[in-house]
Amino acid sequence: MSARTHRAGTTVVAGIAAAALLTGCGFEGAASIPLPGGQGTGSDAYKITIEFEDVLDLVPQSAVKVDDVTVGSVESIDVEGYTARVVASVNPEVDLPANVSASVRQTSLLGEKFVSFDRPPAEQARGQLRGGETIGLDRTERSAEIEEVLSALSLLLNGGSIEQLQVINTELVNVLEGRETDLKDFLSELNIFLTGLDDQKDQIIRALDSLDRLTTRLVTERQTIATALEDIPPGVQVLTEQREQITEVLTSLDDLGEVAVGVIEASQQNTTASLEALRPILGQLNAAGADFPNSLELLTTYPFPRTIDQGIRGDFANLFVTLDIDLEQILEAETGEDIPLEDTLEPLLPLIPDENPLDRLPLQQQAPTVPPLPAVPAVPPLPLDQVVPAPGAGTSLSDLFNGLRTPSSGGGLLGLLMGGIR
Repeated sequence: MSARTHRAGTTVVAGIAAAALLTGCGFEGAASIPLPGGQGTGSDAYKITIEFEDVLDLVPQSAVKVDDVTVGSVESIDVEGYTARVVASVNPEVDLPANVSASVRQTSLLGEKFVSFDRPPAEQARGQLRGGETIGLDRTERSAEIEEVLSALSLLLNGGSIEQLQVINTELVNVLEGRETDLKDFLSELNIFLTGLDDQKDQIIRALDSLDRLTTRLVTERQTIATALEDIPPGVQVLTEQREQITEVLTSLDDLGEVAVGVIEASQQNTTASLEALRPILGQLNAAGADFPNSLELLTTYPFPRTIDQGIRGDFANLFVTLDIDLEQILEAETGEDIPLEDTLEPLLPLIPDENPLDRLPLQQQAPTVPPLPAVPAVPPLPLDQVVPAPGAGTSLSDLFNGLRTPSSGGGLLGLLMGGIR
């Protein structure tokens, strides 16, 4: 065997051994071998897990970019259920907010796929990714592939409405021809209408909210409404059966209204005159005030006064008389001298008892039996010049006292008073 043949056999054996060794270690192809000097391959790079519904033909070692700048690489791609989980390794100097989103894009129409981190607007960015976080499906998406675009375009051109555009354009021209002014006015009115709707959008929203509350209330009262709908037909049937009577009642009511109007018109002047005549009476009743109701209290004790309970003691009645006498004026008129009232009444004070002896009697005390009085002898007639005048015949209170004089006293009540003074 030559040396050349030996070297060739050695090379074949080494290749077979290397292939067997790689197969035993789970070799997944060249894509699984990290490229030296690649982005996101350092020991201090941080890992971010991204969930996608579909990663298309994205492969490990694909680029990870921010603002179209490569900042890392795809470390691995796994499938969990119906979700693809992509682990991206990012350079440590790259700062990403916590609410960043991710998408699968491609460099050109037929270029390779890569993962792109999309920053939110500056005013909405919050937090910072530190490594180990997971970006969920709600913040990931993928771009459309060229195959999908061509398939949709084929559907549009072959079975879509592109072929109908010419017909639509022709019909629009036929409809609008000669009606340009009307169309312009219509568009102006439509603009005004839409502007009014925009100005009243708050009221429209409130109306829709009120309608929503109404429908909710109707749903809540559905059983009540169903019961009412069941009870209404019998009621309508009764009204239908009594339609003639109801019509007759309404007709009679109309006739009554006409009669009432005639009566009011005929008696208008008399009613006005009666009210005018009643006005003075009401005015006097108003002027009387409390006097009128107070006077009505006498009806409960008529013909006795309201103080009748104070005058009746048991089975007998007392008589109380109140005299309002100005003695000083009477004495001055009789004597012509100004005599103080204290000097006039001082001699009479011992004769006036401190209390009424009748007040000491019990209310129900039986009055003693009074023996019959002897017959009163006939009184000779008085001379004409000494006849006592009737009450009210005098012209003053002094005449009343003069009328009380008798021949025996010579002075009457006034004489008694004057005698007490002397």
